[in-house]
Amino acid sequence: MKIQEITEKFGNLKIFEKRCINDAYAEIVFFTEQLDHWRKILEDSLGPAVKPSGLEPSKNHKKVADAFGGIFFNQTLFQKNYDDMMVVAMFWPWQNGNQVTLKIAATRRKK
Repeated sequence: MKIQEITEKFGNLKIFEKRCINDAYAEIVFFTEQLDHWRKILEDSLGPAVKPSGLEPSKNHKKVADAFGGIFFNQTLFQKNYDDMMVVAMFWPWQNGNQVTLKIAATRRKK
C-alpha cells in the first residue's frame, strides 16, 4: 500500500496543515474533533493500532517509530507489514488539545 493511497482517503476531512506528502512519507496536522474519523481510515487501511494512546510503548514499538520521531505514552502507533514493505502511522496529539499531527511512513523491511 502506498502512502498516497491512504492520504487520498482523507479528502473529506478538515486539514489544518499539510506539511509533506510523497511516496514514502506524509505529515498532516488535523483537528482533534475529527480524530475518530482519521482513526477509522487508518484502521481500515492498516488494522487496529498496535500501540494505542494511554499505553507505554514496548521496545519493539520504540524501534519501529524511532526513525520517525519516536512514540510515547499519549501517542498512537499503527503498523502493517507487507512482503518487503512496512507502513507505520502515528498520531501525535498537541499539548493545546486542538490538533494532532499524523505521520505516515513506508520503509523497506529488513530481512
